[in-house]
Amino acid sequence: MSPLLAALLPIAALLGAAPTAPAAPAEPVPTGHTPGAVGTVVDRAADPPPALHDVLSPSPGGRWVYPVGPPGGPVEVVNAFDPPDQPWLAGHRGVDLAATAGAEVRAAGPGTVTYAGPLAGRGVVVIDHGQLRTTYEPVTPAVTVGNEVGAGQPIGTLEAAASHCAPAACLHWGAREGERYTDPLALVDGGPVRLLPLGRRTLTGDPPPPPSQPPASRGLAWPVAAPRITSPYGMRVHPITGVRKLHDGVDLAAACGAPIRAAAAGLVTGSGDRGAYGLQLTVDHGRIRGTPLTTSYSHLSAFSVTVGQAVRAGQVIGRAGTTGLSTGCHLHVMLYAAGLVTDPVPWLPRSSGSPMTSYLAKAIRGAYRR
Repeated sequence: MSPLLAALLPIAALLGAAPTAPAAPAEPVPTGHTPGAVGTVVDRAADPPPALHDVLSPSPGGRWVYPVGPPGGPVEVVNAFDPPDQPWLAGHRGVDLAATAGAEVRAAGPGTVTYAGPLAGRGVVVIDHGQLRTTYEPVTPAVTVGNEVGAGQPIGTLEAAASHCAPAACLHWGAREGERYTDPLALVDGGPVRLLPLGRRTLTGDPPPPPSQPPASRGLAWPVAAPRITSPYGMRVHPITGVRKLHDGVDLAAACGAPIRAAAAGLVTGSGDRGAYGLQLTVDHGRIRGTPLTTSYSHLSAFSVTVGQAVRAGQVIGRAGTTGLSTGCHLHVMLYAAGLVTDPVPWLPRSSGSPMTSYLAKAIRGAYRR
């Protein structure tokens, strides 16, 4: 090799080859869930690959943006990046960001759309950023293959169907460098992500603290006659699977066959077998204290109402049971406020000697581990 050629090679490596039109991938390879540790939350301390920050061009403002919610954040991470140790093992090869169905989805950075359309029953958009590809699902695309997009440019709207966070909506956002999955949050944060998820959730085993400003009028009623919380909202080790994950509602003691009542007036929007949740019923309550609220009732043994039926507050809507992944008869009640899963307790009545008092005492003592 001549001395001149040897001197030019390092410079060529730094500048990179002239860009060429990206080849159409055999498949978009969106970064989705695989069975196993889905939904777990980890504290990932490993630094992201240098290419994420040293090679990729940021947006004109100097930063990449979040694809949903405020472009600069904060966003609520429902399921964090948790790649498997080996490609064939279970893991979570992206992040799930909480959002409402129909919300605008944006390109996280500048690039070229290489896929936009249905895949395995859900809408997917793939953007090539040069040395990195980002994926967005489930999305109704507003772009087509070949479109050039900028950071923050709308690329579609979030679909409700095929959500990783069903029955709530969320965006699954993935990133790949070649065949290597990487944490897309590092694009926006500019470094390793250590505190996940955002919002009221914690990485300890303790339940999160109650909101500092609960609704002035709590708005909901207890769905069981003698409410007693047996497992609060928050991070816990699942009593059956042994996986540490968010307990996305509260468990209330209820005898098998006990009546379950609507927490507020509303419209039944869903009922059926929901896997680990067992027989589940969902009621849309419209706006309460200015916030759209939806409740769901899981592990039921029977339904007393049907989809499309209007119900009164306190009306019997089902019977307690132990269907799905359950250790015994009880009620698992969940609350969605503006489409985001949240602790239902601050919306429920509180009085002296109520379940809330017991819940707080156990949380303070740190003795509640179920």
